[in-house]
Amino acid sequence: MEANKMRDYIKDVLENMPADWLNLTTHRLDIYNEDLAKTQFLAQFEALLKTDDFDVAELKKLPTAYDYIRLGHPLSCVLEWGIAKLNNLDSESVISFSSKTVPVLAILRKNLLENKNTQILYSGKLPEFFDADILRKVYGYKFELKQVENVSAIDNSDSYRNNGTRIFISHENQFGEINLPDHIDFYIATYAQLGSVLLVDGKENESYISDIQHVRRRETVAMTPDNCLTALKMLVDKSSLDSDSSQNQKSTNETNKTQVLDSIADVTGTTAEPLVASSGLSMQYAIMMGLVDDALEKHKGKTIKFIVPPNCYGGTNDQARRVAACLDNVEVVDLLVDGDNEMVQSIDSVLAEIANQDAVPYIIAEIPTNPRVEVPDLHELKAVLSKARKTANGETAIDPVFILDQTFCPNYLFLGEGEILSTVRAISYASGSKFPSGGQCTAGYCVGNNKTEDLLEKIEIHLNLCDNEATALQYKILAKQLPSMNQRIKDAYKNTREFVNFIHGTLPDAKINFVSEELADAGFTPSVFSLDLPTKGNTDEEREAYKRKLNLKLINLMITEIPNESKFCVSYGQLKGCYWTIPATSTQGTTKEGDKDYIVRVSVSPNLDLDLHKKVFADFVESN
Repeated sequence: MEANKMRDYIKDVLENMPADWLNLTTHRLDIYNEDLAKTQFLAQFEALLKTDDFDVAELKKLPTAYDYIRLGHPLSCVLEWGIAKLNNLDSESVISFSSKTVPVLAILRKNLLENKNTQILYSGKLPEFFDADILRKVYGYKFELKQVENVSAIDNSDSYRNNGTRIFISHENQFGEINLPDHIDFYIATYAQLGSVLLVDGKENESYISDIQHVRRRETVAMTPDNCLTALKMLVDKSSLDSDSSQNQKSTNETNKTQVLDSIADVTGTTAEPLVASSGLSMQYAIMMGLVDDALEKHKGKTIKFIVPPNCYGGTNDQARRVAACLDNVEVVDLLVDGDNEMVQSIDSVLAEIANQDAVPYIIAEIPTNPRVEVPDLHELKAVLSKARKTANGETAIDPVFILDQTFCPNYLFLGEGEILSTVRAISYASGSKFPSGGQCTAGYCVGNNKTEDLLEKIEIHLNLCDNEATALQYKILAKQLPSMNQRIKDAYKNTREFVNFIHGTLPDAKINFVSEELADAGFTPSVFSLDLPTKGNTDEEREAYKRKLNLKLINLMITEIPNESKFCVSYGQLKGCYWTIPATSTQGTTKEGDKDYIVRVSVSPNLDLDLHKKVFADFVESN
């Protein structure tokens, strides 16, 4: 493709692109095929290019590139496609990151699992937070570092090329053509405040692509839409990064960051300084690796156990198992929390076994649980977490750290002085794409009680090492949105309770999972509930199949009849509308099949036409 024609088309697209390309964090599942993520979008994008069609109406029709911008989005796809075309690569071979260090970690991870050598070559300096000692000691990665003057100074005859993987890291200030030498496997271009772009070179390295994409999916985020837009404009104009602009942005960012940290402390009632990451999973990864680091330092030689509900959010489940897969001394233990299993009893049982093994216990749990929206007895939870236990040798067992995913109820005070979990080691975190930002950015945050200040220091080290701190725009959005969060939670809960009561009265045979009035009075006011529709059939298989069809029938009716408000997506805590999903096919994507929930999950916002939603639901009941 002729480069100028491509640049001209991208310029026209940027001037006419749908606003959602820049502003949405979650996209529609009804026009999303996960198996064709990115490729389906680009195939139809290229079809528009052939006819020079950049009409906004046609761009809106393009299929969802990724269901969540943490994984990728239309602008990241266009950026990667443009860079690929300029460098004669397939678009799958170009992957953008918000982080400047995680693309290196993604390659090191695969080589660790495949017992393959890695040589990291770089000119100038390594990325600011790249810490070779921690990567070797805590992450278990093996690599050789070598500084070179530039790409052309790399020895092409070096025998290392035949025995392992070569990565070259370069600091760039322009987007476009890159001189890819034959003797480099991966070229990582880093861009000041924007992030990085990884180019995968050679057929022999294509097997890395899906693994690198999975790291971007779980441990970091794609280059953000706002930064991709900046990058695309630079690609079109052949311009360079403006260092003065970068300095001004840094000053503004510090002001927004201070406001955000103050708001988080106020909302959570904690005094230790919060940490803010590019996403909830970026935050969780820093927590996990920070705790692994702490255990290696304080409990040498002991096994680390991450205790995780098998049916919790798929990202949490998958990430925990990915960490364990890389480290011989880390294991994942199932924690049964829903249905016939009660969280406190399960924790007590699991902690007793881990104490007997003299291992290090780290518990990751959601309160309320997802998708069953259950809350344990908090006084019993505190008692179980506080209980002194003995090892098989009669020594005092290591006390647990309770890592609380508080995304569904970020307004509940768990950790502040005098609160229910203030006297046990506990850390709380929340996904920012939910209530903290109202769905406007992905940034997540973490707080700890006074017993975990030393752990927060470790977590911050790993958040910085992965270059996963929130971006300047994310801080700006949170600074604006956090002050109104508690009121939005209150209003959304009111709508949700009214909708739940209506469904119960209209379809009493449906099983609804939602907090009780008593729990709401105690402060648990989520705005999400799950719905088990009544089914029929002669066998379990027939009843399950009927229910699954009924689930989709309800969702399709809602998004068809109320297209401006009801969407088939995984969102929660948005500023307006109503969001429908089936956890088993969305948020539980990597969960084991037997632990998946084929039910309807509904998320209600503070701003929607509730009467219309009631009417459409009543029509659904009447027609079935």
